[in-house]
Amino acid sequence: MTSRSSARRATVLLTAVAAALSALPALPAASATSAASTVPTLVAARSTPVPIATPDGLLMSYVVNATVAGPQDIATVKRAVRLAGGVVVQAWPQIGVVIAHSDRAAFRSRVVALAGGVVGGAEPTRTVAVVEGNPAAVVVPWSAARTAPVVAGSPGAHRASPAGHLVNGDAAAPVPDPRESAQWDLKLIKADTAHLTTDGSATVVVGVLDSGIDASHPDLAPNIDSADSVNCTDAGRPDTSATGWLPTTSVHGTHVAGTIAAARNGIGIVGVAPGVRLASVKVVDDAGYIYPEYAICGFVWAGLRGMAVTNNSYYVDPFEFYCDDQPEQSVPAEAIRRAVAWSSARGVVHAAAAGNSSVDLAHKTTDFGSPDDGTPVARTLNQSCHDLPAELPGVAVVSALAQVGSTSTGTLASYSNRGNGVIDVTAPGSSILSTLPGNGYGTLSGTSMASPHVAGVLALMKSAHPGYSPAQLLTTLANEADAQACSPSPGGPACLGRPARNSYYGNGVVDAASAVR
Repeated sequence: MTSRSSARRATVLLTAVAAALSALPALPAASATSAASTVPTLVAARSTPVPIATPDGLLMSYVVNATVAGPQDIATVKRAVRLAGGVVVQAWPQIGVVIAHSDRAAFRSRVVALAGGVVGGAEPTRTVAVVEGNPAAVVVPWSAARTAPVVAGSPGAHRASPAGHLVNGDAAAPVPDPRESAQWDLKLIKADTAHLTTDGSATVVVGVLDSGIDASHPDLAPNIDSADSVNCTDAGRPDTSATGWLPTTSVHGTHVAGTIAAARNGIGIVGVAPGVRLASVKVVDDAGYIYPEYAICGFVWAGLRGMAVTNNSYYVDPFEFYCDDQPEQSVPAEAIRRAVAWSSARGVVHAAAAGNSSVDLAHKTTDFGSPDDGTPVARTLNQSCHDLPAELPGVAVVSALAQVGSTSTGTLASYSNRGNGVIDVTAPGSSILSTLPGNGYGTLSGTSMASPHVAGVLALMKSAHPGYSPAQLLTTLANEADAQACSPSPGGPACLGRPARNSYYGNGVVDAASAVR
């Protein structure tokens, strides 16, 4: 993942704050196809609190959730923000969320009190001062071990319409691009066979929520949709300037984009869906962080622009797992949930990386790396703790496969997260050849590299079946996957579940050919 990543189906303990926030009649209902459960269940023990200090004078970013979405309550929230000593940075009336900045220690409590019951919660989105537009803030250095994809197949931590396309019904085999023979991953998911049916439609836009895409790369330039591209890292405000959504410090987004939709143009490689368009939705800042306000902006933007698919090869900072029994975590998590649900209701289907921590997402116990933008603490987790956005309704959670020898087969990568009832499908994630900034090519590994394969297949499916809803796409994706029985290595993690649905591979290896049929 960028990578942090993705998804689960754990049950949720609702605190009083979370319960109030979930009572949103104006918000879209959660998709029933998601692995994440929306049924509250008692949890044996509380997760470890992680208090976030907000002293006077420290400029902090906050997410402020209205109890009901809509312009009237948002206007009340805005007034409360200003009266509490804050500044409204961005308002999303569609989901009842306001992003605000304040340097007042009492901002959180005051904005709730001043809104007269309209605000269900106001909590920080990070543990450090705001950097965007704040020259006094200190930038926390980006840790490559924290945010980078796993390189060259080694395990790691967690972390971002050309001519000649086939059209539906074409029976002739496409002419290979020069490096296509090295793409073991396309053969494994049967993308080469799917391309006999379709390369994907230029009417289908995939939002790459990541670190930006090199729009000048010859394998990507034909498919870049600059009109729908955006930079969300300016404090969560959508910046549509011509260069804001380009990559700056990371190769991650460009690599992910190539896997999804590198053009069939006689150059380099071919993507899973080489005929669809790519929108760069930049949610990774120059320090490698994906804060809640960035992700919220990205998901709402995808819905506003009518994108068909998003890929999410990351987890939302600063917590690898957000716990619903901790208000400081549950309030930002609720805002992200609303953004995903709203975009799903607008027709967007989402794929997300499962994560590179070799964790059983169905049985989380401890976390030693959060918050990752300050001083991490050892904390106990429970089943109210979720990887966001992966463990949200409407999101396909993807584990990673490593190639077996030189064959077109794979087994669960050692770094990949897993989870019975959490993983939806699996896809190739190790030594994946794709595009790099500066007209380059290279291999990266991680669940970040697995998720874009699934995003590409979803884009092919939407091209072949334009009337499919997100729920239909997710159901078909699962039903058409090739079931793969577990084969744990000696001393490796246990594989739980049935051969047709297990903790390693979910419903199985994503099958592009069957999915488009």
